[in-house]
Amino acid sequence: MNSKLFLFILLMFSSVKLRAQSENDRFIEQIIESIAENAPEDFDYSELSERLNYYLKHPINLNKVTAEQLQELIFLSQPQINAFLKHRNENGRILEFYELQSIPEFSGETIKKLLPFCTLEEALPISEIKLKGLIKEANGEIIVTYAQVLQQQSGYIGQQNPEKSNYIGAQPRFLSRYRCNFGEHLTASLNMEKDAGEKFSFDNRHRGFDFYSGNIAYRAKGVLRKLIIGDYSLQFAQGLSMWTGLSFGKGADVASITKNNTGLKPYTSTNELLFLRGLATTLHYGKVDFTPFVSLRNMDGAIDVVDGSEKISSINATGFHRTVNEVENQSTVKQLVYGGNIQYTNHQLRLGGTFYSTEINKELEKGEGAYKAYSFSGTELSNLSAYYNYNWRNLFFFGEAARSLNSGYAYLNGVLASLSPKVSLILFQRDYQKNYHSFFNQAVSEGTNAVNEKGFYSGLMVSPDKKIQFNLYADFFKFPWLRFRADAPSSGIEWLSQLSYSPSKRISTVLRYKYEQKEENDSEENTINQLSTVRKENFRFELSYKLSTALQLRNRVEVVKYEKDKELENGYVIFQDLVFNPMLSRLSGNFRFAIFDTPGFNSRVYAFENDVLYNYSLPAYQNRGTRFYLNGRWRVNRSADIWIKYALTSYTDLESIGTGAEKIEGNKKSDVKLQLRIQF
Repeated sequence: MNSKLFLFILLMFSSVKLRAQSENDRFIEQIIESIAENAPEDFDYSELSERLNYYLKHPINLNKVTAEQLQELIFLSQPQINAFLKHRNENGRILEFYELQSIPEFSGETIKKLLPFCTLEEALPISEIKLKGLIKEANGEIIVTYAQVLQQQSGYIGQQNPEKSNYIGAQPRFLSRYRCNFGEHLTASLNMEKDAGEKFSFDNRHRGFDFYSGNIAYRAKGVLRKLIIGDYSLQFAQGLSMWTGLSFGKGADVASITKNNTGLKPYTSTNELLFLRGLATTLHYGKVDFTPFVSLRNMDGAIDVVDGSEKISSINATGFHRTVNEVENQSTVKQLVYGGNIQYTNHQLRLGGTFYSTEINKELEKGEGAYKAYSFSGTELSNLSAYYNYNWRNLFFFGEAARSLNSGYAYLNGVLASLSPKVSLILFQRDYQKNYHSFFNQAVSEGTNAVNEKGFYSGLMVSPDKKIQFNLYADFFKFPWLRFRADAPSSGIEWLSQLSYSPSKRISTVLRYKYEQKEENDSEENTINQLSTVRKENFRFELSYKLSTALQLRNRVEVVKYEKDKELENGYVIFQDLVFNPMLSRLSGNFRFAIFDTPGFNSRVYAFENDVLYNYSLPAYQNRGTRFYLNGRWRVNRSADIWIKYALTSYTDLESIGTGAEKIEGNKKSDVKLQLRIQF
């Protein structure tokens, strides 16, 4: 073959692969952004990002894939998963991807999302893999991340003679991740992290990095379906009784209100609270899965001495050990969790139940404040729940009922209906008693925890054609008992409407309106607090335009209005993104310049940001100023990548930034992240 012709063909195939990789990277960003609306600012998205990137590199076989694997692709709803499995059972092996078009529940957009993560090629069965084969099949990656705020923060001043409020460690944050996959059945992972301000040393209280998390996980299709030694997550039903790890609530993706029951999973996040540590397995007998589990781990808690005995006044959820006080509270609570889940699946029906007990070594106090009158106190808590899923024609029913023994109950029910290939409706009802208790409760709710709340949610998804999609939801809720900052029973409403229009492959636009109304204590200094109505409105317009295959522009304008006690706050954020991803270049990246003016905390605006690999952030734009960041990636070779992110926020109305130990003198805050990935 002519050498020039060979080179041309090689470049063409490389271009197609790189372009597809670029589109897939952006697709993962869009998935995470769509579900990040109600997540905390410091939420760790690495678990989901790693999962989607794993399936990009190791596509699932559509002829072998299980319901659970499809549930890990968070953009697929349970009715879509059931429809796919039914199609495969009735029609046999899928020979070509275009067969997916014959599934009524699969739109063109759904198929476009699914294809990068799937294949029709056979994988090598584990029975045919020997020890040498496992080593040969092994592939993985090592990632090292460094991050630091470049300005001096007050918590690092005077560290030679630190007060209890000062930080005892250095300013940089270090994170090291190790992942190894032995084929598709055996995996190993290890996370090591030191947060900013934490000490890195080896002494009686420190072991180098502050946080270690790891596991070895096995998955196959025999009687022993799963086995995990180390840190793991349990995600059952709708999260009312037992759900650890990654979880999402209300957002623009209306169908995501239903949780996918993924069961036992290896834990790979850096969150230091939402996981279990020990041994868990899933056994499969016919149509029944049984998952027993046991966990024993240390947690952080503030200890008070009451009548000569130690009691836990609060449990620290941050995982920070930066100050003398935080180190004193480190690992003071021992938590033992043991129990099991049993699940029966028969075609379109799934029934399940979970029972477990949680024991802690010291008594947990209720805490101060009338709104905590029904909070849990004691050393032992047992939870029991039952749940169901049922597909009937174009209707998907789901629900869960849970009880914390010797206290309250909670339940929820919902239905997702495909009224036509272009219209879907979801109805969701919930009732969580004020004395319902669970340490692992992440059900959909307006409050932080699914407790002391009644509500009704309805959502509508309309796609008249491939270019237009309209999403709408309304949520009515009330709180029968007191809450934080609400000294009386209260209620509220939230609704969101979003119109997405893509006239071509180059242009896409989004128009969104969100309204929230709640009741909380007024701002007056009264002997008895009165409830005041709080209203917040968000208006958003987005425009994304591809100038070429290498260059894309993204724009957003968001306006917020906040009102309480007849006092108004109006704010806005405007930003311009530029995404640079040439097909044949080793260098790619993105840039943002933002202008914001929001009077204070109540009118702050959250905006999704790109970051280094597996990391995404959702910082709050507050006060008045500008923000700039540059995020870049350099592919050194096929095995190594380097990422760098630099961000600078400048305020025009502040002389200092932050409070306490985080305070910076001056009106600028900048931070940098460096990351190295080595694949093998």
